[in-house]
Amino acid sequence: MGILDKLLGNAGEMDIPEATEELQTILGANEQIELAYKLIRDMLVLTNCRLILIDKQGVTGRKVEYRSVPYQSITMFLVESTGNFDLDAELKIWISGQHDPLGMAFSGKTNIYKLQGLLAEKVAGK
Repeated sequence: MGILDKLLGNAGEMDIPEATEELQTILGANEQIELAYKLIRDMLVLTNCRLILIDKQGVTGRKVEYRSVPYQSITMFLVESTGNFDLDAELKIWISGQHDPLGMAFSGKTNIYKLQGLLAEKVAGK
């Protein structure tokens, strides 16, 4: 992920081993990371069990919010690819019991279709 993408607030894909090492304390015994994206300090992680949104807060980032979303709680999602003038891709996820969707922007270099495919597979329960 380039410095410009970080400044613009666009997430890029992370290496699975790096994400696993960083999150090993919160993963279940048989839980494995399948995709991970990082935006400066925040992360979006898809495991074989759930979707995890990580929000590092404050100046030091020592306070961290881990939002765990079971795939069966996702009622709908939207993926918007890049365009000619819109250089970032977007993901919005609606969760049962919440009015507003969760959203994240991605770098134009990110394979948003890989994310969409895995999310579709998990939400469909296959």
